[in-house]
Amino acid sequence: MDQITSSLAPPRASPKSAAAGSTADGPGSVTKRLSNELMTLMMSSSPGISAFPKNDSNLFEWAGTIEGAAGTIYAGLTFRISISFPSNYPYSAPTIKFDTPCYHPNVDITGGAICLDILQDKWSAVYSVQTVLLSLQSLLGEPNNASPLNPDAAGLWINPEAYKVQLMKHYRPLENSA
Repeated sequence: MDQITSSLAPPRASPKSAAAGSTADGPGSVTKRLSNELMTLMMSSSPGISAFPKNDSNLFEWAGTIEGAAGTIYAGLTFRISISFPSNYPYSAPTIKFDTPCYHPNVDITGGAICLDILQDKWSAVYSVQTVLLSLQSLLGEPNNASPLNPDAAGLWINPEAYKVQLMKHYRPLENSA
């Protein structure tokens, strides 16, 4: 009876071949996801955000720009950012930093690190490059002063005139930045 039952059952993949298949699919699926996100971003009508691979041979390193939204203290300013995707993206957040100096309560003025919960403990695989860029654009005008990375900027936020003076002291237009 065992012979009859086993011949009727569908063949099972050996654990070895299943593991090999998932390993081979891993990097390919990340590449496919990043390609899809790039296409979505290129076709998007979201104003003031852009990102693309730094070169054709590496889909894991991107350059991007974020423009300050109209009606915010950052309106008219454009910031360059770097995005590095881990090999297990989207299950781990990308590393994003400002390359253009950004005076902001949630940005390290010297290194460009960003304090944003969705890039750390609140990351979810449902987020995309586009949603992260939109969140960063929103963060420019609505900082989280309760968790500042730049306490000086957080303290000055309540005084828009003085804040703008400091912002412009640090800001470098894109055409002048390296």
